[in-house]
Amino acid sequence: MKLHLFLNYLLFFSLLLGSFVSFGQENKFGTYYNQRLSLFEKLPDTKGEIIFLGNSITDGGEWCELLGNPNAKNRGISGDTTEGVLFRLNEVTRSKPAKVFLLIGINDLSRGISKDTVFSNICKITDRIRKDSPKTKVFVQSILPVSDAFGLFKNHTNKTSEVIWVNAQLKEWCANENVDFVDLYNRFKLPDSEKMNPQYSNDGLHLLGDGYLIWVEIIKPYLTKKN
Repeated sequence: MKLHLFLNYLLFFSLLLGSFVSFGQENKFGTYYNQRLSLFEKLPDTKGEIIFLGNSITDGGEWCELLGNPNAKNRGISGDTTEGVLFRLNEVTRSKPAKVFLLIGINDLSRGISKDTVFSNICKITDRIRKDSPKTKVFVQSILPVSDAFGLFKNHTNKTSEVIWVNAQLKEWCANENVDFVDLYNRFKLPDSEKMNPQYSNDGLHLLGDGYLIWVEIIKPYLTKKN
């Protein structure tokens, strides 16, 4: 009888511990992150997907309509970081997409994560995609410029020097690793400074409609590039 009770208690505490671990994992990256991820995991996988992977800047794009392509899939999550993308990569590679356009990193920098870690994690994301889905063509997009002119997102918009450094490292790494590097930064900044052109943003971080149109113009040549 005592052994039976002991085994019941052991099972109860094992289940309780398991629920705490599961709860912690599900909520590690926040409520919105888990809402979006749970949706992504339920959506059907289709052949020839073109995945846009990143944070709120990607999340805000109506990619299917912008590109006029039903294969374009939005896998952006507002507030996401390089760690968050690494955590959810299985959902991305599961469909063996034709192309992945990656833009991530500014939220890491805003939270004090080192530029070296941001660079390293973006490389890890790219390598993971290529390893888990070898036929997928990965396009590493530069982090966009930011601007403090609007007085908003101050933890993000004071990271210009770090953004420039990460982009330079990514460009060099991509050249060495035969990965396509897409330079968004120089098309979005003001000609005479390193700040985001206010034509494309009204808060110094996120994009207006004209910003998404420029983005599409930049990536159009890569959309037709053979894998």
